[in-house]
Amino acid sequence: MRSPKRLAEIRKLPCVRCGNPNSQAAHSNSAKHGKGRGIKSSDAFTAPLCHSCHHQFDTFQLGSRAESEAMFEKWLMRVNRMLAMEDKEIF
Repeated sequence: MRSPKRLAEIRKLPCVRCGNPNSQAAHSNSAKHGKGRGIKSSDAFTAPLCHSCHHQFDTFQLGSRAESEAMFEKWLMRVNRMLAMEDKEIF
């Protein structure tokens, strides 16, 4: 699934790891989220990461593949809560 709207909303959030306000939409590296050779996972499985954290995540500098997947699951839950809160804000 590709969702330019979700990617734009993700990029508005701070890095979920370090809080840097300049974030990118980082896709999951897990096959269970649709990741394959040369194929990005679904946009539904993205989290905001700054350039440095994104690079460290993609190159498994933050832990093994299993540790990275577990970390990403926690980030994803947090991000989805943040996006749900933003949807409920009244201006």
